[in-house]
Order: sequence, then structure tokens, then C-alpha cells
Amino acid sequence: MSDLFQSAGMEKDAPRPLADRLRPKTLDEVVGQDQILAEGAPLRRMLKAKRLSSIILWGPPGVGKTTIARLLAHETNLEFEQISAVFSGVADLRKVFERAEQRRRTGKGTLLFVDEIHRFNRAQQDGFLPNMESGVITLVGATTENPSFELNPALLSRAQVLVLNRLDAEALDKLMMRAEEAEARKLPLTDEARESLIAMADGDGRFALNLAEEIFLEPEGRKAITPEELVKIVQRRAPVYDKGQEAHYNLISALHKSIRGSDVDAALYWLARMFAGGEDPLFICRRLVRAASEDIGMADPTALLACLAAKETYDFLGSPEGELAIAQAVIHLATAPKSNAAYKAFGAATRAAKETGSLPPPAYAMNAPTKLMKELGYSKGYEYDHDAEGGFAGLDYFPPDMKRQMLYSPSPYGFEKEIQKRLEYWAKRRRPRDAE
Repeated sequence: MSDLFQSAGMEKDAPRPLADRLRPKTLDEVVGQDQILAEGAPLRRMLKAKRLSSIILWGPPGVGKTTIARLLAHETNLEFEQISAVFSGVADLRKVFERAEQRRRTGKGTLLFVDEIHRFNRAQQDGFLPNMESGVITLVGATTENPSFELNPALLSRAQVLVLNRLDAEALDKLMMRAEEAEARKLPLTDEARESLIAMADGDGRFALNLAEEIFLEPEGRKAITPEELVKIVQRRAPVYDKGQEAHYNLISALHKSIRGSDVDAALYWLARMFAGGEDPLFICRRLVRAASEDIGMADPTALLACLAAKETYDFLGSPEGELAIAQAVIHLATAPKSNAAYKAFGAATRAAKETGSLPPPAYAMNAPTKLMKELGYSKGYEYDHDAEGGFAGLDYFPPDMKRQMLYSPSPYGFEKEIQKRLEYWAKRRRPRDAE
């Protein structure tokens, strides 16, 4: 259909979105990706050496993956072929490879751009390998997902992964200025509204230009739009967050580490981001319970109770009221004294248990419910602690054939300061083994 429009001379007059009209025509015009495009960066080195290898472009939506692929084909004089893994199958790939093979016979190479390459299954991904190895195609794959998890190791070993960044405020502002130059007028926005528009774009250049295009529809000469008016004009964009994919794990990791780092404000921010993205509150509560045991432990034994109470409260109230209880638990954890002593102690105990095998406990630690067991010495020498001075008899309960170990070492923070005093007192009173 596009060929019919072109032959009729209609294509150039057809309306085109602002983002398409402002698509960079050279690599120098690409904004926000200096880490791969600046002098000395990976792609520049490849172009300078006139040897473009297969690459995987990994980054969020709207940061220039398709544009960079097209410009690479132009820079290297390769025929540009584009397919989407969402809409293409084995038959489509076979046709692409056949066309590339025919071009190769005439001395022309092919750059195959595969959008959303992670959508292809393992067998389909393997289909690229022989054509990459023989030089029939130079593959440029684009993905928004972590290639380590979504792409075959064999494919990754034959392609260099290049990471594209979400566009920062400076890069997005450059796009706004280009849009203003193309429209020959300024966006009718206050400074605060301009900042709000850039924030709404959430690092996506294409979306930023779509927002700008909506603003340009406002009548010329109108008063500058305020942030409040801007929200009414353009629908607020939902945060880029897929609770089934990598963002799901990145944000929960940021929440956990903010709690561990006692950064309560950052912890609340990441919690709010996850709620805004539609995360399952139960998933969040599970991680909070883990953080309470792993990073706070006995420094504040009530932290674990607070997390369980938050989960129960959410179950009782639902959303949005129950979300406040989870926020309260996050505040409790982030502001609590921190200790991983319990976590480390249990890890050391687990290793010791695996190393020592099936050593029996001392006789006085074993119960003797039968006559035979009493005759064999079970329970002999046991002293009931509640009858001893201070409620402590001082027996050593490690296996007789195992050297006593100190597995739990309390931190000097929170409630564990008191625990340390008790341990030191009991250690002084515990009887040496040769006295038993």
C-alpha cells in the first residue's frame, strides 16, 4: 500500500507524527546514548574499523533502538530489513534469509533488525545462528528485557550486548527544542509545566514528542499552560513497569536495599512505584517479612510482627486503605536498628550441621521415656534450669564429640545490646565440659 501512495506522489504529503518527522538522520543526532555512540564508544569503534558485528540493543521503549539500527545500515551500506518478533514466524524468517542470501550473491550485505527479539522462542532464536556465522546477515536485535534471561546463550555469544539508557531530562529537553524548531514556535508551557511534561515522558523520547504534539494542538497565543492544566490536557502516563519481568525484580530489590540502608524516604518511593505499577501487595509483604528477619532480626524483634500485621491489615481492608499499613511496615523496617546476626548465625549453623553429620546430643539432652533408655543413660545428669540459680544450670548442649562453636554474635544495636549482656553472663557461668 505504501508503494501505491509513493508511486502516486502522495506519500510525502501524508501527515506524519512529529516523532517520525524528527527521527535522527545521522548518528550524531541521536540524543542520550553517548555511552555507545560517542567517539571511542563501541559502535563508533566498529564503524571506524568498518566491521559491524551482530549486536543486541537492550533498553527501555522510546530511546532510539530502531533509529540506531537504520542509521547503522546506512553507515555500513547494508540493506536494511526489519521484522518484529511479535508478528513474525518461521516462514517470515525463512523469506528474510532467502532474500539476504540472494543479495549476498550480488555482493550486497543485509542488516536484519529484529524488534522485540526476546519474543522469539529458543528454537526460533537458534535459527539465526547459521546465518550469522556464514555472514548472510548482520543481526541487530532490540529488546526491552534482560538478554541474560531472555536470549539463548548461543545467540548471546555471537552478538555484543549494548545497553541504551532511558533518556534523562537534558536529552528530553533537546527533543522538545527540536520539536519547537520544527513547528517554528515555542511550546506554550510554564517552566514548571515543561518540567512536568518531561517527567511524564518517563525517559521515553517517542512519548515525549507525542506529548509535545498534543500541546501544539492548543491554539496559538494562549496563556502559558500550568502543570495543573497540563494534567488535564494530556492523560498521565502509567509508569513503565511489568510485574512479570525485570522491572518487577529491580524495584523490589531497590525497596529491600533502601530498607537495609535505613533510607526511609527512598523505601517509601519504591513502594509507591510498585503500587502505581499494579504490583501484588502479597509479593511486597513477603519481601518485607524476609527483610525483617534478614536485616533487622533480634535488633528489633517487633519488626517481624509489624510485617505480618501489615499483611493481615491489607487482607482485612483491601486497597487502597490497606496500602497504608504496608507503608507503615516499610517505615518501621527502614527506621529500625539493623542486624544480620541471626541471618549469619543460622547460615553458620547450617554449614556446621552439614559438616558434622549425625553426631548425637549429650545424654542429658535426650529424653528417657522408657526403662531401657534410662538404663542406657538417657537423660542422666540433666539439671532442670528453672530450679537452678538465676534460671540457668550452665550445661553445654553441643554434641560431646563436637567442639563448641559461637554461631550467634549479636550486633551492638537495638535490642541485641541487651542480648549480648545475657550471653556474656551465661558464658561466664557455663560449666567447662571436663567438669561434667
